Amino acid sequence: MSTVSPLTGVIEETDVIVDFGQYEGQPVSNVKVQDPELYQQLVQEKENDNIAIRRNKDKSYRLYMNPLLARAN
Repeated sequence: MSTVSPLTGVIEETDVIVDFGQYEGQPVSNVKVQDPELYQQLVQEKENDNIAIRRNKDKSYRLYMNPLLARAN
């Protein structure tokens, strides 16, 4: 039985690519290891509906942030 990620849900963290900020292009699993503080902030932003996971035409999953919030950060 697989675990459920607080950020990506049932989708594996290695399959979801960050699409903003300094970790753009890297999987969420890398952010969790390299910057645990940012990872926790992303979990909080997800709870506030400020980020979302979208599936691209190439079948990849991307973690997006609300564009208005991305400019503020």
